[in-house]
Amino acid sequence: MALRWCWSPSRSDAMLRIGLFLLGLAALVAGLTLLVSGGPLPVIVWLLGLGLILTLGVAYERVHYKSLATHRPGSGWERTEERFLDPATGKQVTVYFRAADGERMYVEE
Repeated sequence: MALRWCWSPSRSDAMLRIGLFLLGLAALVAGLTLLVSGGPLPVIVWLLGLGLILTLGVAYERVHYKSLATHRPGSGWERTEERFLDPATGKQVTVYFRAADGERMYVEE
């Protein structure tokens, strides 16, 4: 599914993520520009630190936290007894586990 570039109540999380990532990139560019032009060191450190935290945080969150799957996984996955209601969708979620590598999958039921 392509990412929509307009605001929508269901896509507000994506818009926030994009905004934070762009803010982090802007802080990195500003910090590097000040570094090259000889700006004040405390401002440079603050901008570079903020930029790194925002960009790496958004990137880590996208890789580490996966969205819910809509179909059951294939062979090698075991259904666990873990079930919960997803607060975002209100649907029941079942947790599957793959013993080969310890990966977990969250599936809407």
